[in-house]
Amino acid sequence: MEIWGGIECTINRVKDQYFNQLDCQGHYERKEDLSLLSNLGIQKIRYPVLWEKHQQQQDSPPDWGVMEENLQYLRQNGITVIAGLVHHGSGPAYVNLMDDSFADGLTLYASAVAKMFPWIEYYTPVNEPLTTARFCGLYGLWFPHGHDDVSFLRILLNECKATILAMQAIRKINPLAKLVHTEDLGKIHSTPMLQYQADFENERRWLGLDLLCGQVNSSHFMWAYLLDNGITAEELKFFTENATPPDVLGFNHYITSERYLDERLQQYPRHTHGGNGKMKYADVEAVRSGNVEVSGPKKLLKEAWDRYKMPLALTEVHLYCWREEQLRWLKEIWEAANELENEGVRIFGFTVWSLFGAYGWDKLLTEGKGNYESGVFDLRSGFPRATAIAKQVRSLSLGQPYQHPLLQGKGWWKRSERVLYPERLEILSPDSCSPILIVGANGTLGKAFAKLCRERNIHYLSLTRQDLNLIFPAQIEEIIQKYTPWAIINAAGFVRVDAAEIEQEDCFLSNTEGPANLAAACKKYGIKFLTFSSDLVFDGEKKAAYIESDRVNPLNVYGTSKAQAEEEVLRNDPDALIIRTSAFFSPWDNYNFVYHIISSLNRREHVKVAADVVISPTYVPDLVHMSLDLLIDDERGIWHLSNHGTLSWSDLAVEVARRGNFSTSYLVSLPVVEMAYTAVRPNFSALTSMHGLILPSLDHALDRFFEERKWNSFAS
Repeated sequence: MEIWGGIECTINRVKDQYFNQLDCQGHYERKEDLSLLSNLGIQKIRYPVLWEKHQQQQDSPPDWGVMEENLQYLRQNGITVIAGLVHHGSGPAYVNLMDDSFADGLTLYASAVAKMFPWIEYYTPVNEPLTTARFCGLYGLWFPHGHDDVSFLRILLNECKATILAMQAIRKINPLAKLVHTEDLGKIHSTPMLQYQADFENERRWLGLDLLCGQVNSSHFMWAYLLDNGITAEELKFFTENATPPDVLGFNHYITSERYLDERLQQYPRHTHGGNGKMKYADVEAVRSGNVEVSGPKKLLKEAWDRYKMPLALTEVHLYCWREEQLRWLKEIWEAANELENEGVRIFGFTVWSLFGAYGWDKLLTEGKGNYESGVFDLRSGFPRATAIAKQVRSLSLGQPYQHPLLQGKGWWKRSERVLYPERLEILSPDSCSPILIVGANGTLGKAFAKLCRERNIHYLSLTRQDLNLIFPAQIEEIIQKYTPWAIINAAGFVRVDAAEIEQEDCFLSNTEGPANLAAACKKYGIKFLTFSSDLVFDGEKKAAYIESDRVNPLNVYGTSKAQAEEEVLRNDPDALIIRTSAFFSPWDNYNFVYHIISSLNRREHVKVAADVVISPTYVPDLVHMSLDLLIDDERGIWHLSNHGTLSWSDLAVEVARRGNFSTSYLVSLPVVEMAYTAVRPNFSALTSMHGLILPSLDHALDRFFEERKWNSFAS
């Protein structure tokens, strides 16, 4: 079984607007992308040579741009190209997906591709035609926005006809060309009352493939359905006379590919309600239902093999979730594919998808750029940053198992929290895997790490100062030998900036000596180490947001303790990860500036805020989630993490008051010199990062804080 890769490359149309994933990703503008792909060890790549991109004008020859150079690079570096011509698209504006102009136009374009690149052997003329037909013809999400079976079937037939004619044109130039046909691999489950609907949809899922294989005749399950919706027997004759069975059947399976239908509408939220014209029912992800056992990729692939007996490939393996869940999902499908091979099912390729991530699929590509989900590489830094998945892929390509303690945990789709409707199941996850040790159990960060590790099924142990005194290296080694952690997160420390000026010894013991001791022990035992620093290592003289390489020059004892800690930690363990952050606020405790402002305004108390101290506030859930991902990705060195947005403490207070519907009249903005602080603060300590801004905006973070705390109900 070969290891393949793929780039999310959808160009879909909504009304008159085209949404291009490749524009969002910036792939064509980065030459280094290709060398990154080469280093993964993949053998084939589903690579976009898209019609809508390269031939936007009907009477003009294709404009290949950098395509020729890119394809030649892949060829020269031993990566076989599977050329994708249409990916969830409806073609350029000069064709109509509802008539023959689509098939005729794609045929001409396919011929042009084959003439320009005669050495390309593998083609996917139309990606997921049945899925695209559903989105364009049944659900009305994409152009031409149909909402009926007539539109759905017309689009599907035109896509399948285009696939056949495109392959005929390609094979006139390259007789050895092979069709890698892709489709979503899902299944419909239902209550007994809706079994008839599930049976119909489970047969319909094969319709595109049956058309290509020339199997749709008068005895076919869908024959009457086709004729009833305007498809003629003469049109269907084209497919039996021009059967073009795929050389490889590629299937894309996602956690949400299986659905569950239930007529008991009261058990489901309104947005899940639908129907078939005869009955109303809820249509939900099967994995979210407690009433059904999902089939999973292995059973579904076996169904496809039993039906067609053709070589199969997994052409998209991807999950939008936290890093450890992405690793678990890829491992699970890899193991399923290997089990099938051992049972005699021919699996030709395994495609790690969304190499550079994807944009906007949370909105089904109906809006602009949309939310980003990372893949093998994470683009949020402004450049492709290899994630832990890259190491997993390289291991698989070398025929070596990828080892990580987090792979011993169950993915969320196998845990009790997967069930939303109508009741929760008790599915316990084992805690036999090596844990993360969280030092500083009682602090804001320690509690947040524990909470989110629980949610992400990351096995952890939280330690208080009574459990472990960081001043004693022997205690640290004893704890490591007892629990054998794979990582230690230091969330402990002296946090009272003004008190540090008086309690200097305690501050340095907690903030400097303790982390240095942990770093030395982690280096000795080969354990990943994460600790936190502060924006207060800077003096504020820069007057622009600080990056990681800027010179530190703290103005107070607290900042000095953190600066010295950074130096000693990296001296003891150069592989340690140090995250500088600023002014964090959490929805899960009351010990932060945002809560203080809300609490004071709620009591109609005046509150003093500094008007001339500029910071970059950080939302603790975002900080913790990204810290965990960076830890799993094996990142090292100093990173700045804050929600991008720079403002003064006074401005932050105003934003909090506005969102909470409080009057700002109780806010007293003062120069910092009038705030009666014991410790000197820099007037400007905003953070940015040379690694890129990888946390959401501050506006978004504040909105989510209020949603979590529901503070609006307290407003007068």
